[in-house]
Amino acid sequence: MSTEKITAELRTEFGKGAARRIRREHKIPAVVYGHGNDPIHVTLPGHDTMMAIKHGGANALLELDINGESQLALTKQVQVDPVRRVLEHVDFVAVKRGEKVTVDVPVIVVGEAAAETLVVTENATIQVEAEATHIPEQFEVDVTDAEAGTQFLASQIALPSGTTLLTDAETLVVNVTAAQTAEAAEAELEQAEAEAGIEKDEPEAADAAEGGDSE
Repeated sequence: MSTEKITAELRTEFGKGAARRIRREHKIPAVVYGHGNDPIHVTLPGHDTMMAIKHGGANALLELDINGESQLALTKQVQVDPVRRVLEHVDFVAVKRGEKVTVDVPVIVVGEAAAETLVVTENATIQVEAEATHIPEQFEVDVTDAEAGTQFLASQIALPSGTTLLTDAETLVVNVTAAQTAEAAEAELEQAEAEAGIEKDEPEAADAAEGGDSE
């Protein structure tokens, strides 16, 4: 995992009004927690921080320069504007080189399973313990030519050296099942309608009803 260097400014103004002023200047309010110290409230450059977090993924590690002192900060929570898709606030945890941290790492599926199968990701992340400066960005599950009935458990995911699996080893991560046919889908729909008390109108019944109304 690469470490992005960002210059941070200490901030003393808080609240929604102060946060809005910071964002108008294309900057981001952030807080660094951890190691028994008081939270450090900082302001970060908007574009550089956004790109650093984008490159680093869910567990982006930044090296913050705060008043000339370097602080490694692990991204823990990111607030994004739902409309403009820009960063609004970031929470970090202070870490040290060589320190072990607990993180949830995304799982992605690669490859094409066998024909007429459906690949279901049962768990989008698995939890591991890793060195703060060596956190895996993601884990890949290769389903190439996997037949229906194939299952990939957490214990089957290859972990890099120094990384320990914390998720239960028997946790189902990816499941390859048989794809549902059109006939099966229609039968399932009809059964659901029947259980809900929905009946299809018969043409004769509909014609009789129309004739009765015309009289």
